[in-house]
Amino acid sequence: MQNTFARESVLKNVLRFSLPYLLSYFLQTLYGMADLLIIGQFDGVAGTTAVSIGSQVMHMVTVMLVGLAMGITVGIGHAVGAGENRRAGSTIGNGAVLFLVLSAALAALLAGLVGPITAIMSTPAEAVAGTRAYLTICFIGIPCITAYNIIAAIYRGLGDSKSPMYFIAVACAANIVLDLVFMGALGMGPVGAALGTTLSQAISVVVSLAAILKRGLDGVQLQKSDFRPRRAIIGRILRVGVPVAMQDGLIQISFLIITVIANRRGLTDAAAVGVVEKFISFVFLVPSSMLSTVSALGAQEVGAGRHDRASATLRYGIGITLGFGAVAAVLVQFIAPNVVGLFTADAAVIAAGAWYLRGYIFDCFFAGVHFSFSGYFCAYGRSELSFIHNILSIVLVRVPGAYLTSKLFPDNLLPMGLATACGSLLSVIVCLVMYTVLKRKGSFGGRG
Repeated sequence: MQNTFARESVLKNVLRFSLPYLLSYFLQTLYGMADLLIIGQFDGVAGTTAVSIGSQVMHMVTVMLVGLAMGITVGIGHAVGAGENRRAGSTIGNGAVLFLVLSAALAALLAGLVGPITAIMSTPAEAVAGTRAYLTICFIGIPCITAYNIIAAIYRGLGDSKSPMYFIAVACAANIVLDLVFMGALGMGPVGAALGTTLSQAISVVVSLAAILKRGLDGVQLQKSDFRPRRAIIGRILRVGVPVAMQDGLIQISFLIITVIANRRGLTDAAAVGVVEKFISFVFLVPSSMLSTVSALGAQEVGAGRHDRASATLRYGIGITLGFGAVAAVLVQFIAPNVVGLFTADAAVIAAGAWYLRGYIFDCFFAGVHFSFSGYFCAYGRSELSFIHNILSIVLVRVPGAYLTSKLFPDNLLPMGLATACGSLLSVIVCLVMYTVLKRKGSFGGRG
């Protein structure tokens, strides 16, 4: 990839990279839903609730690890773009050591906090034992989850989004088979779900390591010295990764807060918001894949000093997500009840959810823009800018807006959905201001 990267058109690179990434996200979403779907067939409400709560916690942990791994992707991208394969090797080695230590420490810490975490999640008494068992096993398996995401980050830094797609496909297939064995044939409930998740990740890691040993890393030769910790390299990884991880963690917390706000409106509205969130998670696959695409491809362009192509990558990312968001926003206005009806047959929930979805869908339109800007900022190693606009959105609009509209409009969820979209609109405005100011100062490779 790195040999032909500069010769391809920017749009072709964006499409070729983003489509496998989009499919990877889709498979990861299915991966996360498999446990719930399968345990619902073989266990009772308590088991399903335990897996649902446990998977929410693990999703937050995984999202933050993926955000932290962005530092590796960007570091490798800069080195590859500059033609410095030795620096790329050092980034890979130091990143692997950093995350090995981090994952072991995180696994030990979280395994010791299973009780308090279960309590903080307000777990129903009937599901406490199952939730604790699920989380304990998954926390112990954090090194496997970390290893997969680091390998994926390395490949994407090299400009390869197809290999991680194959690895997650292996994990997804293994998870379904293991879930059917552990929860279906053996009746192990939440314990079986956790074992299936952890072991499938381990299988994916083994397959990916075998692929690396067989094919190598696109011209990057690793040496023992690459795994010797270097403060400068680790510092660069953390400077990009920590703001992204913190931002993603706080975003997940904001979603939990909005869920609590909806829960206080009553069972119908709580169910409606929950259903819409499931659908939105699929719609947001496109903006999410574009963030990663712009950051990975942009980092290589920045490393090579091709700032005009980095800007073009940003423009194409914004254009693609705006087009998708516009189509989705218009279409949903007409089919919102049908969409909600795919998840529930309750007429009241369908009516409430349809109004919430009609407002919430505009978040996808605006999010595509600020997600692309976030990827661009990360490509330049300025992930703190992404952190800033997301936190401003959460603190100033998203959470307070959801709370106020919930109080002011107790009979309709449309304003609450629009409040979420307004949070992304603020992010877009802040991104445009930061981009314009820093571009004029030459922070993004020149004026203009």
